[in-house]
This record gives sequence, structure tokens and C-alpha cells, in this order.
Amino acid sequence: MAEPDSAAPAGSTNDATAPAAIAAASAPSTTLLRRLFAHWSVRIGAGLIAALVLIALAAPWLDTVDPTLFDPASRDLLPGASGEIMTLEGETLPHTFKMGSDSFGRDIYSRVLYGTRVSLIIGIACAALAAAIGIVAGLAAGYIRWLDGLLMRVMDGLMAIPGILIAIALVALWRASLTTVIIAIAIPEIPRVTRLVRSLVLSIREEPFVEAAVGLGTSGARIMFSHILPNTAAPLIVQCTYICASAILTEAILSFLGVGLPTDVPTWGNIMAEGRVQFQQFPHTVFFPGIFLAVSVLAVNVLGDGLRDTLDPKLARRL
Repeated sequence: MAEPDSAAPAGSTNDATAPAAIAAASAPSTTLLRRLFAHWSVRIGAGLIAALVLIALAAPWLDTVDPTLFDPASRDLLPGASGEIMTLEGETLPHTFKMGSDSFGRDIYSRVLYGTRVSLIIGIACAALAAAIGIVAGLAAGYIRWLDGLLMRVMDGLMAIPGILIAIALVALWRASLTTVIIAIAIPEIPRVTRLVRSLVLSIREEPFVEAAVGLGTSGARIMFSHILPNTAAPLIVQCTYICASAILTEAILSFLGVGLPTDVPTWGNIMAEGRVQFQQFPHTVFFPGIFLAVSVLAVNVLGDGLRDTLDPKLARRL
């Protein structure tokens, strides 16, 4: 008598377990996202940054005009006042100055909204540039022992000079432009990323999985970028948020001091620098760009604090 075939078809087991395997693989990322957005700092910081990004992208459609347009007859108007704006063709058009006008008759509302683009670009670009160079230098210093002393002395020398002085000197040497300002602000931030990555590499390189990779003959570059670097992601993300906030604030300081971007480029620092002379009579020329600057720096810092609390395993256990 033939025994009953109790085995399931060959493909049925795989079909039944495939959804479970996919769910198990995606569970860690889903749990991380859920934990991130459960933290109030991440929600508030991410919401404010998303709002600033939308303002920057939608600036041309938010009832703004060209931020470089001006009309001498509409100088120093209070918020909500009506006046005229002169187009590039020399025509004058009626315009309502929602945030008032500056001493040149330019619309502060338009300049502040367009200035959001410049500040976000500078903050993100400086964080990306400092992280890219700092990661390579930190990996090399932490993993290649003979490079450690040389690279760290260079970084110590950079950290010995105040970052704002380095930025002022570099901008003064080259023609002031967006690229120059980004490089000048990013350079003082490189040592901080380098020292962070180096400290992480010094501890991670002693882990068993790194020793196993060395024993298998894996190249040093592969070990650094494939095995060590992914384990430094969480602290690096947090550090990049602080660099972004610092870069936005430093650009405003440079522009306020008159050594940043040209005055025809709408930045929050330029707007405040032009309005400081008449601040007592017309405080709105400094108030509105100052509010946007404070909110942007606060949003990035709050997001960084939330990411630190969520991504740090020691702090995450307390949540």
C-alpha cells in the first residue's frame, strides 16, 4: 500500500513564508521610523523644516515680487502699507508690502522668503561637505595608525582658530560668492566630524566582526567603508544637523558683518545688516528676518536633539 504523501508542494512553503520574511526584514526600519516620529522633538523639528522647505520652493507663488526690485517712493514703509514697486522695464505697479519695505524701497516679505532658499542651501551644503571630508579623514585617522598623529595635529590646528575668523579670512581672500561662503563655513566644521568619526572607529575596529574581516583578508578600504562606516551613521546624522544649524547662523553673521554674500543676494543676514541703522525707527526690517533665522536654527537643533535621543541606544532605552 502506498504511503500517503504528507509533504506539501515544493513551492507552497516558499510562498507561505515569503510574506513573513519580507515583514521580518522590514520590521527594524518600520520600528525605527515609528520610534523617530513618536518623539516630540523629531515631529516638531521635522515639521518646521518641512515648512521652511515648502516656503523656499513655493516662494514665487506666495504673492512675492522679484526681491531685487525697488522703488525710491516706497522706502521705509511699515508692514501692511500700500505703495508701488518698479519693474525691470521701468514701470511702477501697485504693491502691498506685507512686512514693510527697506531703505531702498524693496519688499522685505519677498526678500525674506527668497532668503530662505539661500540659508537652506548653505546649511545643507556645508553639512554635506564637512561630513564628506571629515568621514574620510576620520576613517583614515582611526584605522591607519601612522596617519593618526599627522591628521589629528592638522585638525587640532584648525580647531585652535575660531571658525568665524577662518570664514572671514577665506571670504576676504576670494571673491564673495555662494560657493566661497559654503567652503569658508564648512572648513572649520571638518575637525569636529573628523574627531567624532575617529573616536567611533577606534572602538569599532576592535569588534569581533572587524577582526573576522581582517582574518579573511578583506582590504582595508572595504573594511572602513563597508564594515565600520555604517556603524557610525547615527552619531554622524546628529552631528550633521548641528553643523547645518551652525552654518545657517554663521552665514547670517558673515552677511551682517558685510563679508558674506553680496548685498544684492537676499539673505537674512543682509536684510538685517541693511536695517540695523534704522532699527529704532523701523524695527520690522530686522524683526522679520530675525524671526525666520531663529526658527530655522531652532528647528534644526530640535530635530538633532530628537535624533540623538532616538538613535542613541543608551538614551533610547529611557524613552
